[in-house]
Amino acid sequence: EVFEKYYADDVVMHENETSPTVGKDANRLREKEFFSKVTEFRNMEVKSIAVGDNVAAIECFLDYTHADWGVRRYTQVSVQRWKDGKIVQERFYYGN
Repeated sequence: EVFEKYYADDVVMHENETSPTVGKDANRLREKEFFSKVTEFRNMEVKSIAVGDNVAAIECFLDYTHADWGVRRYTQVSVQRWKDGKIVQERFYYGN
């Protein structure tokens, strides 16, 4: 599983400006809850990637239907901080 391989045990993840979710287990649960409510996934397209010294930024276009939020189509940027080959912090930026 990609999450197991590339995320640190103490990873900190943020959705926009919300409070961070700390730890691999808590973030895995948050991701599973999100994907359990995706009723149709139409597209995810990586638009650009930038990589620097222990940091990566990925711009993606997403198109899906969510049970609570309805049809969602937006561009998201993920900024990842890396240490020892693992993501230690990730923040997602997108419009509401």
